[in-house]
Amino acid sequence: MRMKILTGVAFALSTNASALATDYKAGSVEIINPWSRATPKGAKTAVGYMTIKNNGTTSERLLGGSTDAANAFQLHSMVMENGVAKMRELPSVEIKPGETIAFTPGGSHTMFVNLKHPLSKSERVNGTLIFERAGKVQIEYSVEGIGAQNASQETNHTHR
Repeated sequence: MRMKILTGVAFALSTNASALATDYKAGSVEIINPWSRATPKGAKTAVGYMTIKNNGTTSERLLGGSTDAANAFQLHSMVMENGVAKMRELPSVEIKPGETIAFTPGGSHTMFVNLKHPLSKSERVNGTLIFERAGKVQIEYSVEGIGAQNASQETNHTHR
C-alpha cells in the first residue's frame, strides 16, 4: 500500500512539473523558457527574454506581442558602437530556417512599456507573441530576481 501511495505521489509530481514547463510550440516555431526580471516599485518598463527556434524550412518573423503587465510591447536590439551600448526598437525579428535566436540580458530583448504594476520574483506574467506565419502564441514569462542574468530553469538549447 505504501509503495502505491509513493508511486502515485511521484506520478502527480512529474505530471505537475510537465504542466509547468516553459517551452511553447506553434507551427515550426519553438519558444523556449520566456522569463523576465522583477522590477523596483515605480519602474515603468521591464524586459523579456527567451530563445526562439525556427524548425521549419521557411523564414519566420516575430512581428510583436503584448503582455498583461504593460500597456505596450516592443522588440529591441542592443549593440555596442564605439564602446557605447545602444538600444534600438525593431519593427520585427526574422528567424531563418533552422536558426535559433536568443533574447538575453545585454542583447536583444522584448520591452514591456508602461507597466501596470511592478513585477515580483516568482510571479508569472501572461504574454502573447505574434508571428507572421505561426500567428499568435500565448506564453507565460517567469519572473526572476532583479539582478538575474538567466532564468532559474536550466536549458540545454543552442543559442546563436
